[in-house]
Amino acid sequence: MPAAPPLRVVQWATGAVGRHSLRSLITRPEFELAGVLVYDPDKVGRDAGEIAGLPPAGVSCTDDVERILALDADCVLHMPLPASYFGGDPTADVETICALLASGKNVITTTGFVHPQSYGPGLVERLETACRTGGTSLHGTGVNPGFMSDLLPLALTGLSSRIDHVYVRESSDFRGHPSRQTVVDLVGFTLSAKDYASAVRPFRTFQRALFTESVQFVASALGVALDEVEGGDEFELAAEEFEIAAGTVRPGTVCASRWTFSGLVRGRPFMTVECVYKADAARVRRWPKPGFAVRLEGVPQMTLSVDEVSHGLSGAASHAVNAVPAVCAAPPGIRTLLDLPLVTGRGTVRLA
Repeated sequence: MPAAPPLRVVQWATGAVGRHSLRSLITRPEFELAGVLVYDPDKVGRDAGEIAGLPPAGVSCTDDVERILALDADCVLHMPLPASYFGGDPTADVETICALLASGKNVITTTGFVHPQSYGPGLVERLETACRTGGTSLHGTGVNPGFMSDLLPLALTGLSSRIDHVYVRESSDFRGHPSRQTVVDLVGFTLSAKDYASAVRPFRTFQRALFTESVQFVASALGVALDEVEGGDEFELAAEEFEIAAGTVRPGTVCASRWTFSGLVRGRPFMTVECVYKADAARVRRWPKPGFAVRLEGVPQMTLSVDEVSHGLSGAASHAVNAVPAVCAAPPGIRTLLDLPLVTGRGTVRLA
């Protein structure tokens, strides 16, 4: 039986996550790189292989959105920073995704959309209309949300006879994160407390929307109607100067933050997500060390810990890339984790 032709995939954005995704598209035989959309003018016209740190791939990067829309491709891996970061229209990501879907390309995005139903029927109908027009599917994914705060809790509930509270904690070390746009401009590390308070507003809006989706998704899957999702955040100031990949953290500047999001039923939390971000976990003692934890309170009580994810950016990219075949094979429409078969890394297994 002849092998299936490779799936033609577009890489949209080549930042910290997108470069990992791009490497997979170039090196894995089940994919053919159809195009690359970049935002940095210095990358326009360069070969995709050069951007990914690989030999030439024969595909030039472009910043021409219309050119990407006109391409013949099966799927787009949409991995830009959230539109709200750029200070423009926060619905710009929706506009882009709808245009891609209507052009006949399935879309896998790391900008949210793990549960678009959280935003109400208006957005859902808009996305579904684009899917119907193009005969395509949309899937939102990532590490957290997209896996740790969604897939793992739901998998554990299969052992439960009663669920009282679902708790998920992420603690991430940004010491080696290469993107100053993300670490400084978006998350707010290295800034003074005053500058942080104003600079982090777009990120706060994005975080609340993102984790509201995650909490609503899990609650909906378990048949629980939440009354509201409340959120809060706090930060820590550095006591000493130290270097990270994105810059210098000086004494008195922000070096860590803690975010909590709770889905409430009659005033009590049904699901809580706690996110701790540290500029350098070895220098910031407050709050838990890096890793993930999922705890189900009920009958029985269960706690699952993932003590280390050595490269979260690679994990986010891989979860999206590994979903491409399933999303391309799915019927048109919004496809959440529950609508797809289990996504694994079987296409990348290497045996000695």
